[in-house]
Amino acid sequence: MPNVVFVAPFLMPATLSFVEATANLPGVRLGLLSQQPAEHLPSSLRHRLAAHWRVDNALDAQQLADGTRQLQRVLGGPIHRLFGALEQLQVPLGEVRDSLGIEGMGADAANNFRDKARMKTALRQAGLPCARHRLVTSLKEAKDFALEVGFPMVVKPPDGAGAKATFRVDSTEALLEALDLLRPTPGREALLEEFITGEEFSFETLSIRGRPVWSSVSHYQPTPLEVLRNPWIQWCVLLPKELEDPQFAAIHQAGPQALQTLGMGTGLSHMEWFRRSDGSIAISEVGARPPGAQITTLLSYAHDTNFKAVWSHLMVFDELKLPPRQWATGAAFLRGQGIGKVKDIEGLDRAQKELGPLVVETKLPRAGQSPASGYEGEGYVILRHPETKVVEQALRRLVSLVRVRLA
Repeated sequence: MPNVVFVAPFLMPATLSFVEATANLPGVRLGLLSQQPAEHLPSSLRHRLAAHWRVDNALDAQQLADGTRQLQRVLGGPIHRLFGALEQLQVPLGEVRDSLGIEGMGADAANNFRDKARMKTALRQAGLPCARHRLVTSLKEAKDFALEVGFPMVVKPPDGAGAKATFRVDSTEALLEALDLLRPTPGREALLEEFITGEEFSFETLSIRGRPVWSSVSHYQPTPLEVLRNPWIQWCVLLPKELEDPQFAAIHQAGPQALQTLGMGTGLSHMEWFRRSDGSIAISEVGARPPGAQITTLLSYAHDTNFKAVWSHLMVFDELKLPPRQWATGAAFLRGQGIGKVKDIEGLDRAQKELGPLVVETKLPRAGQSPASGYEGEGYVILRHPETKVVEQALRRLVSLVRVRLA
């Protein structure tokens, strides 16, 4: 019976769903490492844990290592797997695996995924398509790169996640403003990238010991950076039913090569990539962890399964258990128009009348709700149908009908 440690710094609902999926695996003794006490867990989940250990900082490798040793004593044997879902956890988890001899991705490979400049350097050296980039600490260095690639450019921290602190800059003045916000210094540089125009997609892959065993494409409509620049835009993620569509042949070739170059082992990876107007592609960045933007939920509905449980099973047993895909799915993210708190929602009745049979899950904004800080907005609606075109058209109709008013 394997001893497994899951690291969840904060016991938020989304994180708890991953913990619960792991706790439900048959024949597994699960220990949980968290910054919050066990009393914060739902009682139904707490009673399924074999052990819990609290640390002050779950992103600190030394505290994680000490906590893992404590859980090892409680569980009565060596730890077979150590993992967590957060992007920021992947390097410290790799360091702990290295120091304690636990199987899985080590710190060197984890840094290839976490450090976006290091990642792009490795990909370009391997001859894989990605944006030109440069680490800078001064406005002069940034201007020199701008002369090389031109405006617009993208400015962000090298270890960013979820498009946070990411800026599109269209002029030297905007570049200066972005650098003032990031305040780059030696050892904490800002990452500059050429701005790639085109459609943006993600490429999810399940791998076992470095061998891709399954992959899927999702389509962002519009791009996440455009969504960040315009907080009022309601946007969508489309998950096609077709897994082997010829239009995605280029990423099905380049994606696995990129994962091999970066050192992917066993796990679920999330790759963001662009397709330019001429049909060529460019890899934006890759995370060695489950995706956001409700993509795991979309995958669950597409395969009539709990995709988080599929990931947990793969992480623990190096084995893929995934039913065939039966559906196309999509998520429409509802974002407030105006300033203030949510006042009301327009168009719901019309949307329900037209699209109700396609809806499988909703999280609707509530009157009085404060506006969200993230790009997912104040709520979402998930649709499903056997035909991809039906879902794509329905998503567009939904975001044209529904309006979240702030006041």
